[in-house]
Amino acid sequence: MINWKSVAEPCTVLIGASDLLPGLQERAGAINGELLTFTDADALAAVQAIVKRHPQVIALERNFAVTPRGVALINRIKIDPSLRQSEIRVLAHNSDYMRVVPRAQAAPEPALDQRGTRRAQRSKMAARVDVLLDGKTAALIDLSIVGAQVVSASMLKPNQPLGVTLKDEVADVRFNASVAWTSFEIPPNSGPRYRAGINFTDADAAAVDAYCARHKA
Repeated sequence: MINWKSVAEPCTVLIGASDLLPGLQERAGAINGELLTFTDADALAAVQAIVKRHPQVIALERNFAVTPRGVALINRIKIDPSLRQSEIRVLAHNSDYMRVVPRAQAAPEPALDQRGTRRAQRSKMAARVDVLLDGKTAALIDLSIVGAQVVSASMLKPNQPLGVTLKDEVADVRFNASVAWTSFEIPPNSGPRYRAGINFTDADAAAVDAYCARHKA
């Protein structure tokens, strides 16, 4: 169990690959306060520390900062009002490279039609409408006759083939699809998740359209 010190005590959180942390620690040594280090594999533990301690500086190794987990962590910090005073820095372990991430609005969610699903009008689904992806439940965000946007706790990867089931009291609509794009997220009030756009391969357009009409917002 982590023994957190006082929230008011100044600290810096440092995140990077385990083999790069020694060099990063030397770069971050001039920063005042306690230094808390996390490997890039412990990004969720780092989030817990950041939310608990409100560090003065959050420093990320620059290669980690551009990975899906790094981008998700940066966006998680940006949308949290309690972390407005935390400065986000991107560092190199082997040079003087350092930049401060601007406090602009977090990056927007990817659009459903990022890979061409604008071929058909899409509709936003009502709250708590689920879809089965290879038998695993995911939230259905948007739907059209050729594609959908989903949010899943299970990992989704671009080009991954999927079996899709749209199920309600009226019908079970089953077909094949593939993942067009994904975005890893770390929301403030839930666990990590994957947002994805999927393209339908052999869906019955009439059946999908009827399901959409029954469940759209």
